[in-house]
Amino acid sequence: MAKRAKKKKGKNTRNIIIVSAIVAALAMYIFVVYTAQKKEEASHFALYPDFAIEIPLGYKIHGIDVSSYQGNIYWPAVAEMRDQDVQIKFAFIKATEGLINVDKQFRRNWQKAKEANITRGAYHFFLATKSGKMQAQNFIKNVKLQPGDLPPVLDVEELYGVPVDSMRSRVRLWLQTVEKAYGVKPIIYTNVSFYQNFLGSSFDDYPLWVAHYFVQKTPGISDGWFFWQHNAAGKVNGIKTRVDFNVFSGDTLTFQNLLVH
Repeated sequence: MAKRAKKKKGKNTRNIIIVSAIVAALAMYIFVVYTAQKKEEASHFALYPDFAIEIPLGYKIHGIDVSSYQGNIYWPAVAEMRDQDVQIKFAFIKATEGLINVDKQFRRNWQKAKEANITRGAYHFFLATKSGKMQAQNFIKNVKLQPGDLPPVLDVEELYGVPVDSMRSRVRLWLQTVEKAYGVKPIIYTNVSFYQNFLGSSFDDYPLWVAHYFVQKTPGISDGWFFWQHNAAGKVNGIKTRVDFNVFSGDTLTFQNLLVH
C-alpha cells in the first residue's frame, strides 16, 4: 500500500508540473501578444518635433480646432507651417454656444482662415438643457456657409443632468433644423464614451468627429468616423496656446465630396 501511495503521489507531482508549465507558457504567450500589440499601436504614431506631438501615421489630411481660447491667431503662419508630410489643411472654428452666445473670435477666425486657404468648418457647443431648435437658430444666424466649407458641426459632450431621451430629442431637432437651413447633413462631435453610452445607433447616419486622445489607439467606433481628434497639445506657428489636432479618415477626393457645394 505504501508503494502505491508513493506512485500516486509522484503522478500528482508530474501533473502539477505539467499544469504549471502550461500556465506559465500561456502567461508568456499573453505577455508576448500584449507587448506586440502595444508596439504595433505605438508604431502607428510618429513624433513630429515642430508640432511637438506624436501624430498617427497613414492619414493624408490633418487639421486643428480652435476657439477664443487660442486668442488672436495669425492664420498665414498656420497655413505655411509644415513638418515632414504634415501640414494644416482644415480648421474647425467655434461659432456659437447655447441660445445666444457667439465666440468672440469667431468672425475673425472665420474670415482669416479662408484668406489663408485653410478649409474651414464652424461648430456649435450644445447645451442639453436648452431648446435644440433655438440653439440651431443661434448657429444659423451667425454662420454663413459657402461652397468649399465643411458641413456644420454639433459639439455634444455632456448631459447636464438631462434625461437621455430629452437630450437625444433636442440634439435631433438641432440637426434637422440646421440640415434644412443649409441643405447639408451636419457632423456630430463627441467623445467615444458619450457616443457609445448616449448617442450610438440613434445618430449613426450622421458623419462623426470623435475625440479620442488619451491613448495612442484608433477610436473603437463600430460604425466608423470621419474625423479623429487625437491630441490636445499640439504647437502651431501663429498660435500662442496649445491646440487640438485632428485627422480625416479618407483621401482627398472623399474630403472634397464632404464639403459644401
